[in-house]
Amino acid sequence: MEQNTIVKEILKALDLHATQLRAQMVEIETKMQEMNNRLEAKLQEMNDRLEARIDRLENEMNERFNRLETKVDNLRTELTETQETVDFLSSKTIQHERKIRELYRQQ
Repeated sequence: MEQNTIVKEILKALDLHATQLRAQMVEIETKMQEMNNRLEAKLQEMNDRLEARIDRLENEMNERFNRLETKVDNLRTELTETQETVDFLSSKTIQHERKIRELYRQQ
């Protein structure tokens, strides 16, 4: 009978120890989950900040490209107008040279 009592006491002690281990495991799991949640929150915050910064940079680049396109378009227009002016002046110069040659021949 004494052996039964000893076995029961050992089983009781093991059960108590198992309960304590389970409680500690639950506590550790809870802490790990909290750490995981905090880490996920920080990562999400960093991701949000990076996305906002990328969006801001994209907008800035688009704005600069638009300004650059406007400048190039204006330069293209000016170049076309300059070419038209040069063409006009060239034709007038040729006309005047012909007249000068004709006048020279007439003398």
